[in-house]
Amino acid sequence: MDFEFPYRELPAVLRGPRVERRHVLIGGSAFWGTIVEDGPDAGALRLDDGRLLQADAQVYLPPVSPSKIIAVHISYASRSHETRDRPKPSETPTYFTKPPSSLNGHGGQILKPADCTYLNYEGEYAVVIGRTTRNVTPDEAWDCIEGFCPALDMGLQDFRDTDQGSMLRVKGADTLLPIGPGIVRGVNLFEQTLRTYVDGLVVQEANIGDETIWGPHYVIADIARHITLVPGDVILMGTPCHSRSIDPGHLVECEITGLGRVGGTVVAIDAPRAGALGVGHPPGDTPEVRRVALGFDARVPAHLKDNLARAKAARRGA
Repeated sequence: MDFEFPYRELPAVLRGPRVERRHVLIGGSAFWGTIVEDGPDAGALRLDDGRLLQADAQVYLPPVSPSKIIAVHISYASRSHETRDRPKPSETPTYFTKPPSSLNGHGGQILKPADCTYLNYEGEYAVVIGRTTRNVTPDEAWDCIEGFCPALDMGLQDFRDTDQGSMLRVKGADTLLPIGPGIVRGVNLFEQTLRTYVDGLVVQEANIGDETIWGPHYVIADIARHITLVPGDVILMGTPCHSRSIDPGHLVECEITGLGRVGGTVVAIDAPRAGALGVGHPPGDTPEVRRVALGFDARVPAHLKDNLARAKAARRGA
């Protein structure tokens, strides 16, 4: 694992005890609560007003309210190997942004417009900023982190050629960031495994510690050289290999051991009305779009490819 600036001791945000905060919608009102970790009520959600609820029966809101969402392009060795054929994509990380309107809660619908062909999953972990952060060193950056969330950085790759620089429509469309179900601290992130599932089958898998190129402390220190991060801001830390397109009806989930599992169901919607009038660049099916949407199967583990093929075949037969 190459952190560039290794930590000398385990930072507080990575040390126990584990704490998970969730944001739920009950009777039209939003409430915060904490997952009970021990005892006879372990796994239940205790609201801040004292009520005890069954955690998996709730309607979840995103547990963040960011002023900005910043994403690292590539920060996993397997993804760099797949897309660049080398273990590190560039000397330093590069970034894009997603608007806060892309946020989606756990269990929500992920919208795929009828004029788009390629909606790719990317299982990731998100870093949530806990304090105003500007001009910090990597060592100091750990104390600026509130916690971590599982996330799905979904992408409409049909706009990859025209939005290559900004990624605005590729990654910024409504519903394309399921995140949660909670914010977790007190777990050593680098001992955890990330898995993405399509209809219950594993399609991405990586040990975070083994594959990390740049840790979140390095990324925060890099961004905060010039951009002030404020509480609630989100940084998405990239995905391992085998990001591929899925179809309406598929359930996609990202699970990170120790953190939790976030998911959403892909739902077909009509094409935007303005598109039929010739407004804007239409979704494309160009060589560049296919290069990213379909990836390089020769460079990913066979079981991930096989599982995705099984999920797609089952969906076609449903």
